[in-house]
Amino acid sequence: MPRDTLTREQIVRAAIGLLDAEGLEGLNMRSLGKRLNSAATAVYWHVKNKDNLVVLACNEVWNEVGLPDLAAVGWRAAAERMATDLYAMLTRHPWLVQAFASQPLYGENKARHDDHSLAVYELAGFQGAEADQAAGAVFTYVLGHALSLSATVSVERRLTHGGENAQALMRESLTKMTEIAQQFPRLRERLDAYADKDYGAAPSQSFEVGLQALLDGLEIRLGDRRLPQPAAAGGETLDSPHR
Repeated sequence: MPRDTLTREQIVRAAIGLLDAEGLEGLNMRSLGKRLNSAATAVYWHVKNKDNLVVLACNEVWNEVGLPDLAAVGWRAAAERMATDLYAMLTRHPWLVQAFASQPLYGENKARHDDHSLAVYELAGFQGAEADQAAGAVFTYVLGHALSLSATVSVERRLTHGGENAQALMRESLTKMTEIAQQFPRLRERLDAYADKDYGAAPSQSFEVGLQALLDGLEIRLGDRRLPQPAAAGGETLDSPHR
């Protein structure tokens, strides 16, 4: 594709496809140019370098996370949908979790998501730093779940490109992990129960159950705040302005 017909949008979409297929380590201008049927030098006319390209790709995929209409749904439904959409997005693009640890990634689309997330928890009744803490707790929970998937994808990719030797090393590592886990009763029981699955695989619906428990906890915190405070000596409540 000639330089004058190549657009930044085309480059970013192609970069996302390459990142999904090959991960951060597989992204380079030569491979990207090949995907675009263009010379690598043509790509540099639109993006400065690989780091800049990752930032642009990151900004683009944040568009995949829905921002519910808060006038139409309650805060909890909105929080659940945003968390579920975020998890699905990170699942589709596992390289993004790795990118978080490698460089600052903050664009307009993530800022829009973060702003809407704060609006969700302010609608619930959290104020100031409390809204930040609530939003941060849910975001960290989602990111933690996605981290496991990202690591698995990265290992599988290395095995694919590493040939028989890499696969033999992985089998050896898994054998050692199993031998260590067998020394502990609860882990041994789990290995037996999930013998047909990979060790460390989470039970089904783990993400959904954990998310509901986290949102339950936030609701409890809100409910506790709204309860009347117990009376102190002299008939004043603990939140009396005279205290």
